[in-house]
Amino acid sequence: MANVFLASLIGLTFVDVLVIFSSNDPIEVTRKVKSRLSLGDDNKVILRILNKTTQPISFTMIEGYPNEMQDRSSVLRGLLSSKSSKEFTYTFQPKKRGEYLFGDVFVMIRSMFFLASRRIDIELEETIHVYPSVLQMKKYELLVFQQQKTSAGIKRIRRLGNNSEFEQIKNYVQGDDLKSINWKATSRRNELMINQYQEEKSQSIYCIIDKSRSMQMEFDGLSMLDYAINSSLVFTNIALKKGDKAGLITYSDKIGTLLPAEHSSGQMRRIQETLYNQKTLFKESNYDLLYQSVRKTIKTRSLLVLFTNFETEFAMRRAIPMLRKLNQKHILVVVFFQNSELQDLAFRPSKTIQEVYQATIAEKLISTKSKIARELKQNGIQTVLTLPEELSINTINKYLELKARGSI
Repeated sequence: MANVFLASLIGLTFVDVLVIFSSNDPIEVTRKVKSRLSLGDDNKVILRILNKTTQPISFTMIEGYPNEMQDRSSVLRGLLSSKSSKEFTYTFQPKKRGEYLFGDVFVMIRSMFFLASRRIDIELEETIHVYPSVLQMKKYELLVFQQQKTSAGIKRIRRLGNNSEFEQIKNYVQGDDLKSINWKATSRRNELMINQYQEEKSQSIYCIIDKSRSMQMEFDGLSMLDYAINSSLVFTNIALKKGDKAGLITYSDKIGTLLPAEHSSGQMRRIQETLYNQKTLFKESNYDLLYQSVRKTIKTRSLLVLFTNFETEFAMRRAIPMLRKLNQKHILVVVFFQNSELQDLAFRPSKTIQEVYQATIAEKLISTKSKIARELKQNGIQTVLTLPEELSINTINKYLELKARGSI
């Protein structure tokens, strides 16, 4: 009986080996991932494995995750019948701009008897570029230009003054301003009609991004600089869609990039490429140089949206003289950050003396930020103090508010 069992085992092993080694190319693996991923977003990656043989096979697959994912233990397993395929989907959330390397895929296959296995290396190495978030750009574009948007955070701002030209009379839809109803046209058509106005266009709008040391703090793995870069892409896209001209300036101790405001067809692509290539500089901000550069290069009155950060009143007061000069010639909006982690710490119930001290210090730092915002406003400077995750929505709302007022 032992000899029969051994002979049977050897025979089955031979069949197993024959099955999994009979084909030079028993499986096919493909990876589907966009060539440009969005910074800070969940980007979908799809792996597909196909059994090209006439026999069912069991497989264990190891994906060549980028090093930044810190994933060395995840394996994908399954059973494939003849000529069938299986897909696996996972998400990759990059926290920095730049190049990411997806490596080769390794697959271990076995036949139905599990007596032999074969390793197959699939060459799928590819370099993927992570750009400022196109997903957020498209998301906010949809929110701004669709009718039902207030529930998502985009404010419907009442139009003030008469800075718009009459365009047409159209049917009323939910969310339109009731004060724009044309009662004569309504009575003639026996349905609500409103006057639609065309906003003034071709205003120059610049996003100015501070790349100094103060912008290197991270929230949820993303630096304030990258939050500002994502928001700048979202904001300039909205401005261009609104018919305005958009430009970009970056600076720290010296001027980095100065992209003149335009409304050409390729401006959005140029802005995206420029934002992708920004490098971190651990220097102090030079507001004198920023003012001189803006004075020389921007000749017409423009909207300047300055993304920066002030941690102390001293830092803000050192910058105020130049900010006031900028605000005299242009419309300046200073956007800086509230520390979301401090807010969590300040409002968390305290159980120990140490936690009471921590909460007290956190409240004091939060209060300092509010004082900075008040002092900027007292100096006539438009100010947006925002949590990092609410940066884009609050910046867009400020822009729409200024458009509605006729300030730009």
